[in-house]
Parts: sequence; structure tokens; C-alpha cells
Amino acid sequence: EKTISSLLPALAGANLIYGMGMLELGVTFSWAQLLIDNEIAAMVKRVIQGIKVDDDTMATDLIKKVGAGKDFLAQKHTRVYMGSEQSKVKLIDRRMRGNWTRRGGKDLGEAATEKARELLKTHKPAPLSDSVLNTLKDIIKSAEQE
Repeated sequence: EKTISSLLPALAGANLIYGMGMLELGVTFSWAQLLIDNEIAAMVKRVIQGIKVDDDTMATDLIKKVGAGKDFLAQKHTRVYMGSEQSKVKLIDRRMRGNWTRRGGKDLGEAATEKARELLKTHKPAPLSDSVLNTLKDIIKSAEQE
């Protein structure tokens, strides 16, 4: 639901996705859900970029060289473009089940909760620049005068 609720407006041209981290119609906020939604937003942004189609990405020369039904995954060209075309996620685990199990077998909710707790304990936000602080002060001053 979160993916479809993000993807459809983005495909229609929206540049703001509402509801990040929200559950239960926005009554509940979850830091773990915010991290999951961040992954979804990154994937949606990647979809919106589209896929570049030109002579290089189509690799027609490579297709002729390797031949139909042969191993394209072993080709450097394929690995390069797979790395740039696929969305890069941090929480979603795309490994095969055996490898996933050997590395703890955490589902997405568990991984997000663990990462959220870590960030809440350790994250130190960078201070705002003087120009941003001054802009915020001007906005507050203007609002107070109305």
C-alpha cells in the first residue's frame, strides 16, 4: 500500500509524498516505518528517472557476440548497468534465503526497528548554517508581526 500510494502520485508528477512514517491513517508515527518509507521513496524516485535507452544500454553488439540463450550476467556490461539501474536499498535484504538466514534472518520490520533505535541513540544532526538560521528568524519575526 505504501508503495502504490507513493508511486501513483509520483508518476502523475507530484513532487511531495505525504505520510512518511505514518500508520493508522496518520494517527500513529513510527520511526521504523519512516525508514521503510525512505527506502520506498528511493525506489519510487528511481522508477521516475526511467531507463536510458540508447546503443550502449541496449548492448546489441554484446547480444550478437554472446548469443541467444547464453550467459549475459557474467558480462561486465551487464554488471555495470545492473548496478546503476537497480535501486540501492539499505534495509531491504535481497539475498537468497539461505544467506539471509545465516546473517540473522531479520525481516524488514525488525531491521528497520533496529536501525531506528541506533539512529535515535547515535545521530548528531549537522547544525544549520547561519544563512538558514537567519532566514528562519526572519520568517518567525514576520509571522509575529502579523
